[in-house]
Amino acid sequence: MSLPPILQNLRIPVIGSPLFIISNPDLVIAQCKAGIVGAFPALNARPAEMLEEWLKRITGELAEHDAKHPERQAAPFAVNQIAHRSNTRLEHDVEMCVKYKVPVVITSLGARPDVNQAIHSYGGVVLHDIINNTFARKAIEKGADGLIAVAAGAGGHAGSLSPFALVQEIREWFDGPIALSGAIANGNAVLAAQACGADLAYIGSAFIATEEANAAEGYKQMIVESGADDIIYTNLITGVLGNYLKPTLERAGLDTQNLPTADKSSMNFGAGATKAWKDIWGSGQGIGAVKAVVPAGALVDRLAREYAAARARVLAV
Repeated sequence: MSLPPILQNLRIPVIGSPLFIISNPDLVIAQCKAGIVGAFPALNARPAEMLEEWLKRITGELAEHDAKHPERQAAPFAVNQIAHRSNTRLEHDVEMCVKYKVPVVITSLGARPDVNQAIHSYGGVVLHDIINNTFARKAIEKGADGLIAVAAGAGGHAGSLSPFALVQEIREWFDGPIALSGAIANGNAVLAAQACGADLAYIGSAFIATEEANAAEGYKQMIVESGADDIIYTNLITGVLGNYLKPTLERAGLDTQNLPTADKSSMNFGAGATKAWKDIWGSGQGIGAVKAVVPAGALVDRLAREYAAARARVLAV
């Protein structure tokens, strides 16, 4: 297993996953300064012209940090691109990534050789998120450098396979970078991700309950107060299966015991999706580990302590 050089010197092997609506420059910069990859969806920058403002700010502030702290360089950042046909901004947003030489691009909902080629043109790394082995093979065949295995329990759009089964099947044929997503919210789980064959952990929901996150205070508090039993798996919200906080579905008048299913043709990542995700809050099953709303740097500190302690326990056995 090998990681590209840009991902080899992280404080802990973690990518902060791009959270729709929630991830913003404040959160990304805090994550990178704390030593993990910070990421945001390009579609969070609305209107499209705002994406360049975000990229200019993130690259500038991280460069300034590195100049002041040569002994403690910031981690790279990543931009998530939705490659589905409903995303009419894709061409513009990829052009911005090329212009600012975004170190890592995370592609979702469609593996696109043209997108991969554009990112590779300046030496960028492309990680594609997948929910099964079939999609994983297609992504690598179309030129992705690595994979994000979105397993059962992940927040937002999630797969249904066990992380052990998913990573095992991919590792039978792929020796490149794999990040694992699915109910990872403490340092023990980060080490477990590596133990089952992944290189990196992909953590999202825990970062909702941070001071920098662009989430309503009620959302942050619900993350703190909820656990795995409070999560519902449904495709009703965007047409793609995902995990959501049960109280928000009930608040919208839905019967969580008898949820209808949506046709895939209803997939939407435009203004309608934004409205839906403001009212229905996504979350993964790992949130029982989140006990308080804290600065993103403090959350990374906790993960680092727990990860070090877990490694020490394993080495002592």
